[in-house]
Amino acid sequence: MGNCQQCIIKEISNLKSLSSLELKRISEYKGEVFFKKGDVIFKEGYLLNGVYCVKKGKCKLTKLSPNGKEQIVKFIKDGDMLGYRSVLGDEPLSLSAVALEDMSACFIPKQNILEVLRQNKNFSKDLFKVVCHDLKEANASIASIAQKTVRERLAETILFLNETFGEDGDGCIDLVLSRVELSSVVGTATESAIRLLSELSKDQVISLIGRRIKIKDAAALRRIGSGF
Repeated sequence: MGNCQQCIIKEISNLKSLSSLELKRISEYKGEVFFKKGDVIFKEGYLLNGVYCVKKGKCKLTKLSPNGKEQIVKFIKDGDMLGYRSVLGDEPLSLSAVALEDMSACFIPKQNILEVLRQNKNFSKDLFKVVCHDLKEANASIASIAQKTVRERLAETILFLNETFGEDGDGCIDLVLSRVELSSVVGTATESAIRLLSELSKDQVISLIGRRIKIKDAAALRRIGSGF
């Protein structure tokens, strides 16, 4: 099992605020876990006894609607933490997490996280900032669904995914989503997402390589996302 003090992920996660002694103590109690693509990391409604710090891989956070439809509300990547809102609020999980590719993460028990929060003001402040940022993103998402057309939301989503995950060796967005998953992010029917992707491809704004998406004209995407 790796040592938190030597893990490069600590430099891009909330753990960067911890002292060497605090990292050492966390290392003594954490457990390294692995997930295959498609594995459910946790399910909404359950109680979580700790948080996950993602070392490598990507997953999606989803909400199940009353009619059983899955809505993707957030993506998680290297360095992000999972489950902290449930732990901080001492309440059941409001979202489910599913691996989008093979993942490795460290599970840190609840009591250890709460202990560090009580002792380290900088760590508490950083985690508070993350919670505020999540709330800001949620508000922006609600406003986008209410005010923007599906075409505009799709353009915004493609730009967001490219900015968040970067590009692979072929210049495509380094995250492969099914058309069902992409439509869930945008908040539309799968058929509408497929049709609009084809239109953007025909207009030379993007290229479609299987399920992968490559941006060809970022400026045009930004104009579309802004309603122009």
